[in-house]
Amino acid sequence: MTKSLGKTGATALRSGSSTTVAVLAFDGISPFHLSVPCLVFGEDRSELGVPKFTLQVCAMQDGPLRTSGGFDIAARHGLEVLRQAHIVIIPSWRDIDEAAPDELLTALRRAHERGARIVGLCLGAFVLAQAGLLDGRSATTHWHWARAFAERHPSVRLDPDVLYVDEGDVLTSAGTAAALDCCLHLLRQLCGAQAANRVARRLVVAPHRQGGQAQFIEQPLAVSGQDDRLAQTMNWAMAHLHDAHSVDSLAQRALMSRRTFTRRFRQATGTTVVQWLLSQRLAHAQRMLEAGSQSIEIVAAQAGFGSSVSLRKHFGSAFGTSPSMYRKQFCRTA
Repeated sequence: MTKSLGKTGATALRSGSSTTVAVLAFDGISPFHLSVPCLVFGEDRSELGVPKFTLQVCAMQDGPLRTSGGFDIAARHGLEVLRQAHIVIIPSWRDIDEAAPDELLTALRRAHERGARIVGLCLGAFVLAQAGLLDGRSATTHWHWARAFAERHPSVRLDPDVLYVDEGDVLTSAGTAAALDCCLHLLRQLCGAQAANRVARRLVVAPHRQGGQAQFIEQPLAVSGQDDRLAQTMNWAMAHLHDAHSVDSLAQRALMSRRTFTRRFRQATGTTVVQWLLSQRLAHAQRMLEAGSQSIEIVAAQAGFGSSVSLRKHFGSAFGTSPSMYRKQFCRTA
């Protein structure tokens, strides 16, 4: 699920200044969840055409912090960095039964009020909910703790099945690898699809998994002849996005019945054929808009939307901006 880009990070990039990303570290933190935003936003990848971010790891206390991996770390900053950060990221919280300190919750509310985007990775969603930032809004968290989250925060519209939820100024993700998907999604919004794809390639991960994809995929790898045909059909569809496709036509190409094809597709991708096609077409349109100056009509035709009206409708719904504004923002960066 995706909504429009938040104010402060996009404003910083447009003005040419560095976007500041504050990441919270705390006693008992998971090294993996702390490393995810640091990998995406903390390394200099200017050779890939990615603007440099100012990443600041902060903590609520001085001194060494124990990690769940059996070693200690030290943060250079305190919570004061949340007063200026454009993006604030809370990695997976250490214990869902432990309330976050009032000092942290107050700092998060104030950062949100001044326009910072707040991100809760995995169990970090519990902290955002405690701060009241998710009341009346959609969110997700790790499926294993979804029931506990729903019971404790009934005012939040929890979707326990998706990888991440983007409410514009607040984002939440599911567990472990979905945290990486969420951070790459945020990078796509800030720097464009091509830049995010280059970073994903450097990290050797999938360039884009849409937020609405299921957390649990029954059959992620091909294990039969039918799955090979499914993969071949998906590759063919991606190479022919300009053509009109339907579930029936793709099922016929895969030599499967409609029912078998849709079931296999859901098992392999965690989403529907229609949603997958739309995601691929939007990604293709993003790449075209970043790469050149072709007319919106040509972009719409080659990406398979048929008309510029259809492209603008779907693009605005997915990204909260128009194709023209997107190109204006990211074509120079690409």
